[in-house]
This record gives sequence, C-alpha cells and structure tokens, in this order.
Amino acid sequence: MNIFQKYKPSVSRHNLLFIAGLAWTTAGGILAGRGLSYLFHHGQYLGWRLAGGLVFGMIFYVMLFAKISKSHIRRIKGLNIPYPCAFSFFNLRGYLLMAIMISGGILLRTLDVINKAWLYNFYITMGVPLLVSASRFFYFWATNKKIV
Repeated sequence: MNIFQKYKPSVSRHNLLFIAGLAWTTAGGILAGRGLSYLFHHGQYLGWRLAGGLVFGMIFYVMLFAKISKSHIRRIKGLNIPYPCAFSFFNLRGYLLMAIMISGGILLRTLDVINKAWLYNFYITMGVPLLVSASRFFYFWATNKKIV
C-alpha cells in the first residue's frame, strides 16, 4: 500500500453526496451573502434587485445547474470505489470550472470593471442555483434515492 492510499481521506459514496452538498452550500452561501450584504448597504431598488436575482438564479438553475448537479450526483453514485476520496465530489473539469469562476469573480471585483451593484446582484444570481443544487445533493444523501 502506497502512502497516498494509506492517508487518503476516504468516505462512502453516500457521504460524498453530503460533502458535495456542503461544498455547494459554501460556494452559494458566500456568493449570496456577499451580494446581499452589499445590496443591503449600498443598493438602490433593493426589492427589484433581489427579485431579479431570484428569478434569474432560478433560470440559471433550470437551464444549467440542474443538469450539472444531476451529472455530479450520477457520477458519485456510480463510482466503482466503495470509499472514494473525500475530495472526489468534483471531477477535474468541475474543479477547473470552480477555479475559473472564483478567479473571474475576484478579478471582476478587484479590477472594478463592472458597476459594483450589478456585480453583487450577479453574485446573488449565481448563489441561488448553487444553493438549490446543494439542496439536491442533501436530498439524495438524506433519502438515499436512486437518480432517474
């Protein structure tokens, strides 16, 4: 047994769904929290911006994130290893996409190329589908249902 296998943080595939839910909740919570904090302190038309963030966030979820979260759940449930690494809730493409999105958000905020109110409204718009997707991971973890 090599050193990587010996110290690999292993979890069951079932609990990997819970870890994925935590990761997606963290990302969605950070984005939605930053967006809400900024808009509550600086935003005009708060109600409209919140409604827009929710509506467009749900559109993003239905058009994109539902498919992404479903494929991640399917991949986790279909892993051939009974106790995969605790970090395998994403595949390489998922980690690359996450790194690009985080870097892009930091870059846009730092370079100040987009009006802050719109940028933070976009944070809410992206936080919503992440949080809804996280609830999907928790649902499959809690119910241990098969994905159709």
